[in-house]
Amino acid sequence: MRLDRWFKTHYPGLGFGQLQKLLRTGQVRVDGGRAKADTRVQAGQMIRVPPLAVDHKGAPATIRTMRDRGDAEVLSQMLIHEDEKVFVFNKPAGLAVQGGSGVNRHVDGMLEAWRNKRGEKPRLVHRLDRDTSGVLVVARTRLAAVKLTESFRARETKKIYWALIKGVPKKAEGRISTWLVRETTPDGDRMRIAKHGEPGADHAVSTYRLVEQAGTALSWLVMEPFTGRMHQLRVHAAHIGCPIIGDPKYFEADQNWELPGGIQNRLHLHARRIIIPHPDGGSIDVTAEMPPHMQQSWNLLGFNEAAAEEEI
Repeated sequence: MRLDRWFKTHYPGLGFGQLQKLLRTGQVRVDGGRAKADTRVQAGQMIRVPPLAVDHKGAPATIRTMRDRGDAEVLSQMLIHEDEKVFVFNKPAGLAVQGGSGVNRHVDGMLEAWRNKRGEKPRLVHRLDRDTSGVLVVARTRLAAVKLTESFRARETKKIYWALIKGVPKKAEGRISTWLVRETTPDGDRMRIAKHGEPGADHAVSTYRLVEQAGTALSWLVMEPFTGRMHQLRVHAAHIGCPIIGDPKYFEADQNWELPGGIQNRLHLHARRIIIPHPDGGSIDVTAEMPPHMQQSWNLLGFNEAAAEEEI
């Protein structure tokens, strides 16, 4: 087992950034010697662990755990990948990526706390909806930002989302292709299905695959957006008659339909994994744990996370 995986199992509240710092400073030792995150540990080896002040509940960062913490500490808790050019965070549900009306704290503002010695602030290269959790890629340098942004524009990235939806789609897997147009409503901007050629409409393509279902009430989909339109997966799920659970904008259900007990009425959409070309060559492949409210739902429904893992 890799050393970072061992820590994730035994000290789930320890953030990736915290572990990296402990390894860099030699506070963690394997059989008395320094080690790296990818060091393989065997049964019988001795791992020295310094006193740790961590949240042993093991949940990813949440709005609750962020409340009383400084920006630098919260970013460290969210961090799941780090190298010289790129940070990758597991963004909690409810945290905005950028500022806007009624937004007091957001990732872009928090990144001010991580300016480097040259005064350079890490740069956003893509977005996630406020209530969508999961993988968020951030460039550490201007040149890295240019290359990563181009990868998103050229659709060289693979983005995998997990969603809990109402009902069961008619086909176990499929491709959804529509035109979408943005509308301003009293409840904020939202997207609607449009006709080809309608002013302001953009083409949107998504794919989905059914993983497991709980009777006919709920299903777990793996979804991939080929294009990157606002609210794309949320609109497309609703378009096939299976809106995402907890979606305040696109979920419409019959009056007789009730949310199963124990499942929170919060958006069940998670950016699970991203594979993207690295600015220096090769690729980054990062997976993010589900937020607590989705993990709770998976546990209640008896869904097995390993059922969705596959070779890319």
